Amino acid sequence: MDARRYVVGLGEALWDVLPEGRKLGGAPANFAYHAGKFGLDTLAVSALGEDALAEETIQALKEHGLNYLMPRVKYPTGTVQVTLSGDGIPAYEIKEDVAWDNIPYSAEIAEVAKNCRAVCFGSLAQRNVVSRATIRQFLGDTPDDCLKIFDINLRQHFYTKDVIEESLGRCNILKINDEELVVIKRMYGYDDLDMRDFCEKILAEYKLQMLVLTCGTNGSYVFAPGLASFQDTPKVAVADTVGAGDSFTGSFCAAILNGKPMEEAHRTAVRVSAYVCTQNGAMPEYPKELL
Repeated sequence: MDARRYVVGLGEALWDVLPEGRKLGGAPANFAYHAGKFGLDTLAVSALGEDALAEETIQALKEHGLNYLMPRVKYPTGTVQVTLSGDGIPAYEIKEDVAWDNIPYSAEIAEVAKNCRAVCFGSLAQRNVVSRATIRQFLGDTPDDCLKIFDINLRQHFYTKDVIEESLGRCNILKINDEELVVIKRMYGYDDLDMRDFCEKILAEYKLQMLVLTCGTNGSYVFAPGLASFQDTPKVAVADTVGAGDSFTGSFCAAILNGKPMEEAHRTAVRVSAYVCTQNGAMPEYPKELL
């Protein structure tokens, strides 16, 4: 595989099992899908089981035009059980000890790492020692100019301060939302620091190129050393917010790789994620004007 051009989503491959049926999910595939819409060669890297659900995953990836590298392992393909309360509030049960917890660092994956232009990874896929080791090795094997985006993605209790610290030390872009920022401020003992000061502290401390902060309907920020960009969130008729964050990260990354200035990349990401909120599911087709 000629991986020189690949932009990689690395981590969990899973199905959201909803009351109305199953939907392919997982941030890495979502990220790769959206970055790929802007002409980049993308790859979703994870692991699948030796089961019928793995075949369904491959079928769904092909339907979305997604390239993938997902070795088969002797664990079930990942699922998330989604139950809705009487008020329609979802609760998630992310099944443990599944295929994406056990991504092997294969020769093929190592080859992709050596030729990687950008990689997006999170904290969830690092909950188990096997995938954590693979993600760290992958990051260590990327070229010096590779964009390493840590989309922190805190889920339930599946993160530790060690994993967060280690990941911040290995990335050059951090993507975080306002709720996650509150958790991290508390974790680091900076409860009283305001949002912007904390972002600038993290940016400096970990020598990041950029920090992307999304605040839902309250807009979004991108900070870089000596620079800051703010964009309002457009008011749209929301169908669902599934994958909106991943679409923001994927389109922002694509714009940066395509040579756009930070502010323009930020505007693109805001426009794409607002559109994704008006559609059902994480991987909608794009209208021409979005590109």
